[in-house]
Amino acid sequence: MPQMRLAEAAKFLGVSDDTIRRWIESGSLDADTDDSGRKVVDSHAVALLAREQARTIADPSSVGRSARNRFVGLVTDITMDTVMAQVELQCGPFRVVSLMSSEAVRELGLELGSVAVAVVKSTTVIVETP
Repeated sequence: MPQMRLAEAAKFLGVSDDTIRRWIESGSLDADTDDSGRKVVDSHAVALLAREQARTIADPSSVGRSARNRFVGLVTDITMDTVMAQVELQCGPFRVVSLMSSEAVRELGLELGSVAVAVVKSTTVIVETP
């Protein structure tokens, strides 16, 4: 399994290095020592911990949908001309950008600070590695 240094794990989990050390001391996270003598943690364990700690905002709509990728957030920017608009949402740590008609922005009543749900249904998801 791939391993990462404590500082890198802290970045992925959104906590301090000290918090990672406390989790190791309490047994919540296992650590090893790499060939250079530095403490490292299992990347998969960090990923599972990130998933456990993920906080999502409840979807305010009561409509059932087949799309599973739903991100509740706040409208942070709207760029609009007479025909098209670009709407940016901040959904937790994620910035989601949608292109839609200006008519749709008006019909939805979107304005800066509005609560909105970004629904993503795609047949293509590209995964990259560093």
